[in-house]
Amino acid sequence: MSSPQDAAATGHKFLADAQEKINQLRAIKPFLIDLSLRENPVGARVGQTLEDKLAIFPKVREFGFDNILLGTLDYSMPDELEVDDDFMIHLRDNKIDTTGCFAFTDIGIADESGTFTPSPSMLKLKSYEVPNTLHEIYLSKHGMAGQYDLETLKRSLPASIQWLHENIRGDHGAQPRILINVVDGCDAFAENPEGTFEILTLLAGQPIEGLSMEDDRGTYFPFQVGAFVAAARSFLPPPMKILVHMHSGGGFENASVIEALLNGADGVWGGLPKRAAIIGHASLGELIANLVRVGNTNMQDYQLDQLLPLATGLQIEDEEQAVPDDLPILGHNAYRLPLSFFRQIPDRAQDLVPEAIGGHYGYRICPVVSDPAVIAGRLAEVTGKPVDTFAEDVLQQMVRLMRRDLRAGKRIIYDDPIELLRLYKRAGGD
Repeated sequence: MSSPQDAAATGHKFLADAQEKINQLRAIKPFLIDLSLRENPVGARVGQTLEDKLAIFPKVREFGFDNILLGTLDYSMPDELEVDDDFMIHLRDNKIDTTGCFAFTDIGIADESGTFTPSPSMLKLKSYEVPNTLHEIYLSKHGMAGQYDLETLKRSLPASIQWLHENIRGDHGAQPRILINVVDGCDAFAENPEGTFEILTLLAGQPIEGLSMEDDRGTYFPFQVGAFVAAARSFLPPPMKILVHMHSGGGFENASVIEALLNGADGVWGGLPKRAAIIGHASLGELIANLVRVGNTNMQDYQLDQLLPLATGLQIEDEEQAVPDDLPILGHNAYRLPLSFFRQIPDRAQDLVPEAIGGHYGYRICPVVSDPAVIAGRLAEVTGKPVDTFAEDVLQQMVRLMRRDLRAGKRIIYDDPIELLRLYKRAGGD
């Protein structure tokens, strides 16, 4: 059995290791690609029209994003154009600045003789004059099935990259910035590591900006994502970038992004709101807020006072429905206090007050725990009167009455303004 001194020394080491990770997150300047024009409408009830996209584009620019994905150049039915096509055509024809803009494309195929055929999406990228691309491949056995085998992929990838360099005019006439996006990246590391390592070895010698990898169903644990990123980094040293994109399937998405950054990832791509292709993703809005939480001053590059209203506003436009109340960080209830103890304080480590991201505190009556201060705050919201209008003895009686009502089997929603005012009068309020 270790001595108390040895146990204390071990305990301090664990705390120091955690602080080192906080310091790393505090210093990082992540490379972000905003997908509010694509990721969010994919899983939305309504989506975006051309007019919507034209309105959103300058908003995400003004917020501070230098890198923006304009859309996906559809692979399965390329002859049937989408709003994404119309949007890119409009930007081209109206000579709107697309510096820092990307589009998703899939690779072309090189046959056994070496003859290369670019994909329709690559031809569209050239026609629409989009300067950069997230160029997509699959590496798991399931993902490659029906598309290509590993040998075909190894021939086709360098040929696709070469074609892009020869045919795409990048930002300000420079070479295009190419990120190879492994759509089934986490599957590939878990199921086909040897084939994945072969492709990473190949990519290490290619003229690309780096690698992107997804957990497209959100099923891998954060420690697995961290391991996959660390493995990729061993093949792709800086300055090659590694980006991640995490869906919300298992509820790990934001933790997985943090784990990826701590294990060598340079950044993330995603939409500003939470809405995504399935039930949500590790959004850029959440990541930025969480980095503000640890004191990352690089987040001052963004218009933080617009983060909450912009992210929620974009989701409401896509859904024609309110953001779920209980969504962390961005939801209506995220900063409605049910109990004063839960209030986040500006000078307390890792607290994120709503004002830091353009929000403000509200109050929510929960009869089991709400205290007089919360009740006074909710009464002020409902009546428009100052908090100090409401007498302390009346507020205390309101707490007592809520407890008595529950014990009597009465289930009343006191957060409702009408019920709240009834309770106030019952407690002796004027």
